[in-house]
Parts: sequence; structure tokens; C-alpha cells
Amino acid sequence: MTAESSPASVPAATGTITTAVPARLDRLPWSRWHWMIVIGLGTVWILDGLEVTIVGNVAGRIAEDGSGLDISSAQITGLAAALYVAGACVGALFFGWLTDRFGRKKLFMVTLVVYLAATAMTALSFQSWWFFLFRFLTGFGIGGEYAAINSAIDELIPSRYRGRVDLIINGSYWLGAIGGSLLSILMLNTAIFPKDLGWRLSFALGVVLGLVILLVRRHVPESPRWQFIHGQGDEADRLVGDVEREVEAEKGEKLPKPKGEITIQQRQSIGFGLIAKTVFSRYPRRAVLGLALFIGQAFLYNAITFGFGTILITFFDVPTGHTGYYFAVVAAGNFLGPLLLGKLFDTVGRRIMISSTYLLSGVLLFGTAWLFDRGSLTATTMTACWCVVLFFASAGASSAYLTVSEIFPMETRAMAIAFFYALGTAAGGISGPLLFADLTESGVVGDTVLAFQIGAALMCAGGLVAAFLAVKAEGRSLEDIAEPLSAAAAKGSGTAAGTGAAPA
Repeated sequence: MTAESSPASVPAATGTITTAVPARLDRLPWSRWHWMIVIGLGTVWILDGLEVTIVGNVAGRIAEDGSGLDISSAQITGLAAALYVAGACVGALFFGWLTDRFGRKKLFMVTLVVYLAATAMTALSFQSWWFFLFRFLTGFGIGGEYAAINSAIDELIPSRYRGRVDLIINGSYWLGAIGGSLLSILMLNTAIFPKDLGWRLSFALGVVLGLVILLVRRHVPESPRWQFIHGQGDEADRLVGDVEREVEAEKGEKLPKPKGEITIQQRQSIGFGLIAKTVFSRYPRRAVLGLALFIGQAFLYNAITFGFGTILITFFDVPTGHTGYYFAVVAAGNFLGPLLLGKLFDTVGRRIMISSTYLLSGVLLFGTAWLFDRGSLTATTMTACWCVVLFFASAGASSAYLTVSEIFPMETRAMAIAFFYALGTAAGGISGPLLFADLTESGVVGDTVLAFQIGAALMCAGGLVAAFLAVKAEGRSLEDIAEPLSAAAAKGSGTAAGTGAAPA
């Protein structure tokens, strides 16, 4: 990066633009504007956790006579769950492509509306086919959210805070899971709500929360990084200038000069072929890293963790109506991991923290499997073991989203998130349950131990891959980690400033 730069974007007649927008964004101190970004974009993960947990906990009630819906519990936890996951995979890929093409703001508004409308329609289900259709569409919306939101957050948050913010936001899923667990206990109480109403209100409350988020999200701007690449350099400059003035007024002091600029060739869109070639040919080691991290965490969570209730009922005789209390405790452990460890990903570094959280959770899960096999655990101590395992696993899983959102060029970011999310979710949310369902429901201790061991092995494998391939991204500009495809050599310099990352 050059030593000095002008804050203004200076477009040339040829479509080449030199800008300091990335450096200007990265030098901002934390402010009320950043809190608005976090609340407007990040809180949707709470909705996802609420949604998934509610469905799992109310499945038995919906399947009962008098619920207003002729559907079995197996259909809800099996077919409907698979459709939700399939919808998330398709939505991530579809909206991810649109996000890179048409911008972050348009798509994070559209995906939330799709999610809310489908959730509301789920609450109005009157036939099983209606329930299945809108479970798919709910997943379709939430999959799009993952691609649009992660790319926008990373492009708006200063580099020195990016790791902890991304981890805590992804980890907030578990706040929703806690709420879903406790809410389901209330909504399933037939002394308060009739059988055919309580489960519907559970979905409706999620819609109300989503509408509040939608109102806040209207004020979240487009990513200036996306704007200056897609022919909107003046708009990006004005937006960052407004934010700078707002931050200076809040802090009562002038901002330091930005420490560099970058020159790019503006373009309206990037072809899918170029995106795929960039991710897999230019950055093959990073592609392997993304796959290893996503598949490991997806199997652990989708294939094993969400069978926790079945394990409690089958092996520890916990009443069905009480599993929500145990799951709320486990969910709390999941949230505390990213909350307490997040800062270390920005200070100690990505490689050490990603590999250590994956390896520690895998080793601890092996230990839990050994104790379970010996018959040394009760429902309470099993829950305690899971809390410790998932304290580290949750931070590691959240870092998977952080990793794929920051190690590929800006033009491919949303699509890269979508691809790795879709593949990991398909593996953990479809293949995983098919593999592990019989193991955890058989009532045979050895089968459940094997399920634990497979999940632990995949987490350890992800940790080992990270130990060798993780990218040193802490405190670095996104443009320095991965050179934008649109970067062009500045006249007389021979290279685009601020693009120090070699393909790997």
C-alpha cells in the first residue's frame, strides 16, 4: 500500500478507479454506527437458532391429535428437517450469486422478507404439504441470509475487530436456541395455550422479532467495497465520508489519515466461471481449508448435537417435556465460547485459535465418548461434558464462517460463503443425520459412542488442516488477504496497492 492517499475516489475515463475506501473503513474506531450494523445484520442468527430449536421441541406436540395438523413426529424431524436444510443450501447458492452481482443491501433485505413470510405461512399450516413447502422456503431464506450477511459484515467492520465480531454474531445463534428451548416449554403448556395454538404462536413470535430486525436493517448501508468495484465509486466515497463525519462528531476528534489506496478496474458483474476458477484454481489450499472446517463442524452440530434430546430420553430416561431445560444449558455453553474466545482470534491469531478450538473440541468429545461407554455419566454430567466440548467447538464453528468470508477476493465473497455453507450443511444436515440417526436412536451404547467418535475425528481433522493451511488474516485488510479480481496496476507503480496476499 502507498504511504499517502487521498480520501476521495478518482475515477478515470477508462473505468479504472483509485480509492482509499478500504483503508478509510479499517481505520475507524468502534462507534454507534458499527453497533447499528451488528444489530441490523447480526441478530438474524438469533432468529435461526430460535426457529430450528422451536421446530425440534414442538415436533411431538404438532404430531398429537388436536394440533390442527395431520403429520407425524418422524415427518417433522425427518422430511421437514431435510427440506429445511435443502432449502438453506439452495438459498445460499442462489442468493449468494445474486449478492455478488447486485449488492449486499438489496439481498439482505430480500432474504429476510422471504424468511419472515415463509415462517408466518408455517404458523398457518393446515395440511402436511403446506408445512413441508414453507419449511423449505424458510430454509431458502435463511440460507440466503448467511451469504448476504457474512459478506456485508466483514466488509463494513474494521479489520482489527473483524474476527471477534464475526464470531460473536455467528455464535448468537445459540441465544436464539436458548430462547427457543424456553419458549417451547411455555408454548407447549396446554394449561396456557390449546394444542392447536401454542406451536403456531411460537412461529409467530419469531416473525415479530424478525419484523423489528427488518426495521433496523433499513438503515444499514450498501457495502462501499462492493460499490467502488461495481461502478459506484462516487456513492462509496460519499457514504464513507458521511460515516467519518458521524464518527468524528461522536468521538470529538479527527480521524488519522488512511494508510493506503487501491486501484481497480470497475466492472458491473463477475461471471460464475471466473468465480469458480478463482476459488479452486487460484486458491486451492484455501478451498481445502474451507471444506475441512465446514464439514467438520457441520457433522458435529447437525448430526450429533441436535440428537442430544434423543440421547437424554433413550439412555437417561429424561421426560420429553424436560429436554428443553438441558438443551438451554448446552446452548449457553455454545454462546459463551465465541463471546469469551472471540478477541483471541484477533490477537493471538487465526491459525492458532482455529486449529486449537477444533482440536480441543474433538479431543474432549473423544473423552466424553469414553466416559459414556463406561457408563460413568448421568444426564447432568453428560450435559456438563457437552457444555465444555461445545464451548470450544462453537468458537471453531463460527470461525469457519469467518474464514471463508475473508480469504477469497471481494467479488467472490458471497458466493464462496454460499458454496462452503451449502456443502457443509448438506453433509452435516442431510448425510449426517442419515448416518447417525440409527446410531443414536438404537438404544445401544456402542452405537452412540461410534457416532461421538466420528464427529470427534472430523473435528480433529479440521483442526489439523487449519494448523497447516489457516491464513494469517488477523488485523489485515480484506484486500491485503486476497487481491480483488478487479485490481489494476496503478500507472507507474506496476502493482495495485494493498494487495500483499499471494494466491494459495
